Amino acid sequence: MKITRVEALYLRLPEVKEQCDSGQDVLIVRVHTDAGIIGIGEVDSSPLAAKGAIEGPFSHTITSGLGALLIGEDPFEIERLWYKMYEQNIYSGRRGIAIHAMSGIDMALWDIKGKALGLPVWKLLGGGFHKKIRCYASNLFGPTPAATRDLAMKFRDLGFDAVKFGWQPLGESEKKDIALVSAAREGLGDDCDLMIDAGLVYDAKTAIQRARAFSDYKIFWLEEPLHPDNYEGYRRLSEATDVRIAAGEEESSRLSYLELMDKGKIDIVQVDLARCGGFTEAMKIASLAWDRGLPVANHGFTTYINVAAALHWLNAIPNALICEYVAQTNTSLRDMLTRQDFVFEDGYLRMPEAPGLGIDLIEETVNKLRVS
Repeated sequence: MKITRVEALYLRLPEVKEQCDSGQDVLIVRVHTDAGIIGIGEVDSSPLAAKGAIEGPFSHTITSGLGALLIGEDPFEIERLWYKMYEQNIYSGRRGIAIHAMSGIDMALWDIKGKALGLPVWKLLGGGFHKKIRCYASNLFGPTPAATRDLAMKFRDLGFDAVKFGWQPLGESEKKDIALVSAAREGLGDDCDLMIDAGLVYDAKTAIQRARAFSDYKIFWLEEPLHPDNYEGYRRLSEATDVRIAAGEEESSRLSYLELMDKGKIDIVQVDLARCGGFTEAMKIASLAWDRGLPVANHGFTTYINVAAALHWLNAIPNALICEYVAQTNTSLRDMLTRQDFVFEDGYLRMPEAPGLGIDLIEETVNKLRVS
């Protein structure tokens, strides 16, 4: 089997709201083979920049479009192809957008291999740690504490026993921050875990103050309160509070994660399969976290392709903690894009059993929302 084509499809809703919801547009990767098997992947990045990284032509030996590097290659040689893309695009590919683009390609290659062999990706990765895994409903804060409380009650009534709220309007003032977290706890009651995603809004001193204040509401973790490069701030924060500090969604490649783990001393390592380099790199990141006694969780606020990839990965590692399950309801792209068979029961998601990722694109949606 040989790769014949690599597509980068940019999809975008007709109206994109100015809010922190990365499910309003998406870059989908499709890798075609001469056997008629097509792999699907997703890139969570600046979509058109990542599209250029995939579709660009050869420039010179260490700067090349990623797709061109794969034509004629065996899609089963995933590890070698990862390093081929990395080394032959090393000028622009050591961090950031090119690694994001590689993530979608890597995901699609594993999907091909699973479809060809009739096995789910988690089994190809050597997994089988879970029949099901706990998940949490992931949502933006409501515009007011009262709206946040109502959302929390809704997710509790849907059967979630863990819920995360994040981003605006957190960070506007100490009084409002505490009111938002208090309202979320009130809506969830005492028996649900509450995660707070600060969305990079604090400096170290403020984050320490908020962590101490939020601990009164028994939050399970405080996520990304600081700028991702502020490793010293993360260390100070982690050492100053008993609240778990979670971070990692901004990172690409295991080398960045080493900084967060070893310098920043974070407690929970968050990995986005559509940003970090795909399954191939995510497995290495999880191993590095395991060596340090750290649990890992996925990050994913885009489409159900990313959620499916996360389930396969979490089932293939020994230190999986919980799965982020996007529950934001005021956008429709993710609900229109794919067919999948996620089974949610009592706060858990069953592991997929279908070959590959177990995801099919709805072509009508692809054709309707495709921009380029």
